[in-house]
Amino acid sequence: MNTAYGLAAVVVVVLAAVLIGAFGLRLSRTTSDFYVASRTVSPLWNASAIGGEYLSAASFLGIAGLILAYGADMLWLPVGWTGGYLVLLVLVSAPLRRSGAYTLPDFAEARLESMTVRRCASVLVVLIGWLYLMPQFQSAGLVLRTITGAPAWAGGLLVAVVVAVNVLSGGMRSITFVQAFQYWLKLTALALPVVFLLLAWRADGAPSPDGDRPPVFAERTTVTVATDVTVRVDAPVAVTVTGRLDGRSHTQTPLTLAPGRHAVAHGAVIVFPAGAAVPHAENLPALTDRQWALPLESRDHPLYSTYSLILATFLGTMGLPHVLVRFYTNPDGRAARRTTLVVLSLLGAFYLLPAIYGALGRIYAPELLMTGRTDAVVLTLPGRLVGGTAGDLLSALVTAGAFAAFLSTSSGLTVSVAGVIGQDILRGGVRSFRVATVLAVLVPLALATATRSLPVADVVGLAFAVAASSFCPLLVLGIWWRRFTDAGALAGLLAGGGLASAAVLATIVAGPIGGWAGALLAQPAAWTVPIAFLVMAVVSLLTPGRVPKGVARTMVRLHTPETLNVDRGDWRPRGS
Repeated sequence: MNTAYGLAAVVVVVLAAVLIGAFGLRLSRTTSDFYVASRTVSPLWNASAIGGEYLSAASFLGIAGLILAYGADMLWLPVGWTGGYLVLLVLVSAPLRRSGAYTLPDFAEARLESMTVRRCASVLVVLIGWLYLMPQFQSAGLVLRTITGAPAWAGGLLVAVVVAVNVLSGGMRSITFVQAFQYWLKLTALALPVVFLLLAWRADGAPSPDGDRPPVFAERTTVTVATDVTVRVDAPVAVTVTGRLDGRSHTQTPLTLAPGRHAVAHGAVIVFPAGAAVPHAENLPALTDRQWALPLESRDHPLYSTYSLILATFLGTMGLPHVLVRFYTNPDGRAARRTTLVVLSLLGAFYLLPAIYGALGRIYAPELLMTGRTDAVVLTLPGRLVGGTAGDLLSALVTAGAFAAFLSTSSGLTVSVAGVIGQDILRGGVRSFRVATVLAVLVPLALATATRSLPVADVVGLAFAVAASSFCPLLVLGIWWRRFTDAGALAGLLAGGGLASAAVLATIVAGPIGGWAGALLAQPAAWTVPIAFLVMAVVSLLTPGRVPKGVARTMVRLHTPETLNVDRGDWRPRGS
């Protein structure tokens, strides 16, 4: 990739985000402007903004990387992330807008009349937001390092600063304009290069990843390792090494890598002959092309992992704070439903593209399976297949789309986290919102810098599991079950959200674990979601005296169309 073009793309996206955000500042004056854009956003505009913030680094880079490494099993991710909006449409979007709340904790207190439940919901909102922000910052570091060689923390810091400036300047109204622009930029940044990539693939004879062997280097290939990695070699292979390999320094040394594990230090350069099997990073499966193309072949306990992934993605969408807060910006419940329908179309169009990048990466960029940087396949392919000035320009366009993904998703997450911190920890109002914004980006930036990097879509999938195990049952039961109590909600949030959070932290800190324990921790939704629903229902039935006194009025408010002129004023916490 041409460094100058890549840097120019980043600068253009950053400047566009700042300038569009500055336009929002001119329109943002009240608390309602900062939190929910005064509830005046049209369905198409709001749907574009939702697409902008929802299509994160996991969508833009992560899905293609996971499909490159794991194959057909990962196609459930875009299906689940899109299908989750259908569940949201049917069960949640309109009643949630009619609640008049600013944030999820607002809704929890309004429905259950409990400050304790509100505080618990606030903690989970912040946890999910930070868990989701961390891979955005890590991926920004990956992209900036790929195009310039900058330190891994530099990209995350750049995104954090731009997001903080945008959110501080105009809150929700400001980032609505930014995110709507960034959705269309991201769609263009993936769709236009795909046309050229497919033309180059056809000109090359349209090869496909099939057969009973893992990927091989089609020609003599030089692999530069950017971070320390342990690789598995299945058959002896003659290579030339410069750098540290297995603890020894080499300078253009001819070696034969014996079967087994080998430790490669960052900065090492290894030259492989044509036809050599690609060594795989230790944490990636060495699949044959036939296994890669078939479902239920890539992981331990694949049936459980697949169904747990489906449950997390379908139900987790309705529990993501940065997604739900956008429905508060619609004028009414009908507009919220129309917004959801448009979102389904926009996401469906986008998610056709990452699978193409993943499949082409299996053919033309197999060395990413060795370095472990499979998330970089989208950035690598344009220069690899097209080449020349055209390839550099397409790579710059993809880089611009990637930074748009980081900025738009991080902006939405920052608004949702800052809204909760500003209202529930600080004193509320515009000043508190701005202080909370700084806190909302500093903590995940520090975590992204200090912790080891995981595949971005994996980390986002864990955030979905926590959301599905906490806010999904809270919203479904809170909207549709009159006998739901604060005791049941609190017990379910602690049980489902707590267990899912523990599984997530174990996966991030301890790394991949083998056997059933690893499958249960890496994909916890299949057992934590039923536990959350069951605990909420059972405890609510055991505490009938704690049914909120105003439940009848609240349920009427949630389910009565706005045309009947039910009072729809913004809800406020008691005592404010």
